[in-house]
Formats: sequence, C-alpha cells, structure tokens
Amino acid sequence: MSIEQLIEMMGKQKLIDGMINNQKMNRHDFVQTLIQKQHHAELQNFISKQTPPELGHCLESLNLQDAKRLWSKLPPDLENEVLWELSEVRRTELVGDKQPDFAQSKINVYDLFEDRLRHIPVSARKDIEVAKPIWVDLINPSKAERVFIGAHFGLELPEPVEATDLEVSARFYVDEQDNIHLHSNFLLDEGGDSRSVPVTFILHGGILFSMRNEELPVFRLQRKRALTQPGYVSDSIDLLLELYGADVEVSADSLEKIYAKLGVVGRHVLSETITDQEAAGILADIAEEEDHNGRIRSNILDTQRALSFLMRGRLLTVNQNSDSKEIQRNIDSLNNHTAFLFDKINFLMDATIGFININQNKRVNQLTVFSVVFMPINILAGIGGMSEFSMMTEGTPWPVAYGAFLLCSALVGILTYGALKHFEKRRLKRNL
Repeated sequence: MSIEQLIEMMGKQKLIDGMINNQKMNRHDFVQTLIQKQHHAELQNFISKQTPPELGHCLESLNLQDAKRLWSKLPPDLENEVLWELSEVRRTELVGDKQPDFAQSKINVYDLFEDRLRHIPVSARKDIEVAKPIWVDLINPSKAERVFIGAHFGLELPEPVEATDLEVSARFYVDEQDNIHLHSNFLLDEGGDSRSVPVTFILHGGILFSMRNEELPVFRLQRKRALTQPGYVSDSIDLLLELYGADVEVSADSLEKIYAKLGVVGRHVLSETITDQEAAGILADIAEEEDHNGRIRSNILDTQRALSFLMRGRLLTVNQNSDSKEIQRNIDSLNNHTAFLFDKINFLMDATIGFININQNKRVNQLTVFSVVFMPINILAGIGGMSEFSMMTEGTPWPVAYGAFLLCSALVGILTYGALKHFEKRRLKRNL
C-alpha cells in the first residue's frame, strides 16, 4: 500500500467516525466499538506489511494528527527501529525528548586513556555525539544507525556483506577523502560452527571503524588485550594490525583442532578392519575437515592481501611495517601447515576408499566361491532334470534314485569346496 492509499484509508476512517458520532441510533456504543476495531485491524494489517524505513517515510508524510494515530498503533518492539528513520522534528512531535537507542545492534566505542584502550558505554545517540574515539566497532547495525554514525563522523558506512561481495582486487582501496577501506573475511570457529564472517574496516580521521553482523572471537580477544595491557596500541592502525594478527592466531588454533581430529581419524583408518558404515562416517569427517582447512587457508590469504596493500601503500610507520612483516611470516608458516594437512587428508581419504574396495572384493570373492561350489551341482541338477535320467534309472524306485542323486551332488559340492580351500592355502604359503 502506497502513502496515497494510506492517506485515503485514514481519511475514510475519520469520515466514518464522524458519521457515527453525529448519528443517534440504538446501541450506539456497540456500533462505535465495532467500527474502531475494524479501523484498528486495517491499520495493523498495513503496519505488518511495511518495513521500518517505509513506516518512517509514512510518519514523515502524514499530517501530525494522522502521524500520531499511526504511531499509537505501532507494536512496542517496532518503535525503536522506526524512531531511527524519523527526522529530529517529527520525532520530537511524536515522542518528545525520547531518543532511539541501539536495541538490536551492539555499538562498542573506545578511546585512549592513560596509554590503554578504554571502553565508552553507548546506549543512545547522545553517547556517540560526545565521544572522541579511536575505534568504533559496530555489530549488526541497521541502515539508519550506520547513516547516523557515518554522518556524525563525516563518512559513509557500507553494509559489511555487500562490501565483501566485491571482487578481491576492489576490496582494498583509498577513496577520494583519503579514507582507507579494507573488506576482509574473518574466521568464526566455535561450538562446531565454522564459517567466514565478512568484516568491513574504514580508517578515517584517526578512527578505526569496524562493521560486521555477528560477534567474533578475534574481536573479543583484541578487546581483552587492549583493555588490560598498557601501551598495547597507540593508534587506530595499530588496532587494525592487531586484529589481523589475532585472526592469524585463531586460525592457528583451528589448525591444531584439525590436527587432533585427523589424528583420531587416522588411528581409526589404520586399524585392522573397518566396516562400510564406519568408512562412510570417516569420509564425512575427512570431508568436513578438508572444508575447514580450505576456509582457514582462504582467510589467511585474505589477511595477507590486506597487509600487502597497507605495506605497498606506504600507510604504515616503521614499527607497524615490522609488525606487518611478522604477521606475514606467521601466515607463511600456516600456509605450510595447510598444505601438509591437505596431503594428509588425501592420504586418509585414499586409505579409507581402499578399505571400502577391500570389503567389496571380499564380498565378490565370497560370491565367486559360492558360484564355483554350486556349478557342478547345477550341472548334475540339469542332468537330473533330463528325460535320459529317468531312462537310466528305469526299474529303480524314484526315492532311491533321487536320494542317491542328492548324496552325489552334496559330495561333489564338498569336494569342490575342499579343493578350493587347499589351493587357497598353497597360494598364501607361496606369497609368504
């Protein structure tokens, strides 16, 4: 429904209310209550189909009386999101001094105090306006929140997921205002959940802005260190390098987990026997660890590209350049580990598939033995089914004839099986 249709609907509702109020009728209160419920249902149906930005646009476009009426129908859990979409004037007209807070998102703001990072509590817009940070960390920000924070600091904050959908070569650049943009993937590896989370970094006016849609262990680790260790960071670029360094550490921890998991799988694979069901489970575990290893390799290569961009652009001091080279050496070391793990994964997969083939060969061998044992019997059975057999046993009672035939068939089967076992033992002795 467009804003024009909303205005028309609310105009009709006011017209109907005026007609009801001016008429005298039986059960007037009952009719009025029924009409009010119908109007309420219409507005609720309209609200349920709109997004917060669309509702904000409607509240801005309506006259004040209709805007207050529409605002009164908003669900309480939607009010804060819509407040972010309103201008200061319309917000004051509707709710007075109430300010939108950061309800669903989490904004962490830090400044430097006594040579260490200090956290500034942020719950509303006014807290941002008085802060002088070196790091603004946004987790799951809405578009309105990004617009407000960007406008306050004089830059445009993009959506993290959209930014990392760019081509790799376009993820690291310096814009016209000399702001440094870096769009990277960070590893999330917790509770069996392993995936890449896009993170956007912007260096602007000595402030590091970081944006992502969920919490990451790398950022928790960095905050803990910077808050407790004096002199750990001195500016926003130090913070950025430490975040990349912490990501490499988390990747190294994840590789250790892969080593441990593959060690368990390897001991199982190298056991004497493996059933097909066990082999299927082993292959699933190996495939999972291969995917995990590939994701780690992709993330650390992404980090390596970001550090190379900073070094090539001469954006680092001498000490920061040295720290960047140290992180890159760690990345090179991890690359060797990931290559070794890929080789180990391939070996374990080949070994597991080999056991599956052995199990299949055993079943085929059993079928071959059965077919060889029963082949002479099948020949005798074919002869016994011919008319010549009746002629040869003419005058012999059929129970005796067929009983002797069955005994002969069983004897042939036993002798054939014994001969096969004898030849198999001789072959095994020659191989030894």
